Amino acid sequence: MRAKLLHDTMAALIGLNRTVCIEGAPGGGKTTIVRDLAKSLNLHYIEKHLPTMLVEDFGIPLLPSPDAADQVLSYITPDWFPAKGGVYDDGRGGVLCFDDRNQADASIQKVLANICQAKNLHGVEMAPNWTVVSTGNRQSDRAGANKVLSHLRNRETVLQLETHLDDSTNWMAANGVAPEVIAFIRFRPDLLHKFEPTQDINPTPRSWVEGVSPVIGIVPHDAEYECYMGAVGEGAGAEFKGFLQICREMVDPDVAIAKPDTTEVPDKPSVQFAITAAVAYRATQENFGNVIRYLNRMAPEFGVLGVSIAVKRDPELQFTQAFTDWGIKNINILL
Repeated sequence: MRAKLLHDTMAALIGLNRTVCIEGAPGGGKTTIVRDLAKSLNLHYIEKHLPTMLVEDFGIPLLPSPDAADQVLSYITPDWFPAKGGVYDDGRGGVLCFDDRNQADASIQKVLANICQAKNLHGVEMAPNWTVVSTGNRQSDRAGANKVLSHLRNRETVLQLETHLDDSTNWMAANGVAPEVIAFIRFRPDLLHKFEPTQDINPTPRSWVEGVSPVIGIVPHDAEYECYMGAVGEGAGAEFKGFLQICREMVDPDVAIAKPDTTEVPDKPSVQFAITAAVAYRATQENFGNVIRYLNRMAPEFGVLGVSIAVKRDPELQFTQAFTDWGIKNINILL
């Protein structure tokens, strides 16, 4: 299931208070989707990394005092648990996310299964309108995933995340990922998420966003390839280094925007991807018309890509006259 459909499906299931688990290859953005969904629905969000938790992290037995009249064993509830009547019980509701659920051992899975089913922890009720969501890798990914207990599986809806080019690059554009990364992935979509369990380092959406994008222009040029290779692997790192060199040799994006009718339009597809992303990232309400005029001098698919990147980065651009005129002119392509 691609990210956009997964987002909408989870929103519906959360409205039903149905426990959900998202599974998929490492680095695909499972936890990010859950976090973004909670934010978009204005819900509280609590995230716990399940493999590093102990059973004691879910509550410590409190022995009664020897002279207490009521000799009843009770538990100290952890402060992160959204208990009924607690600080998270304000009517807003929330998502309790257990990350990397499939790496947790059986004892922790048993605790999680009870929370999913009974919506309580050691007798303490969960606040209303709170939903449990988990994320995890598959055993086939060889990422340390354990077999999930059958009774836990039976208490949740498992959804498989499929990495999708448009969903991934749209998210990147809206979240400040370097335009060079977006352009390269559009040029080489097979390297967006090429996870091979037998390889030590793989290109994934996470490694492009966290390992490559922030590094561009920061580390010394002589160290760039080593850094890219260390984040996405030798092959992808070498290709991106070469693509980045093309980006640095292409026409100045600011000149292309200032003189959209006369600035050179590159012939090579790789350079066209690079300049498209570069001018799209510089789009403002004031210069959007010029950006579109330059993009219109290339094949229509580059215009669609550039406008898409620009609008995802700044949604206000879709209310400009330039966007309206472009949409009318390209209605056949959009449909």
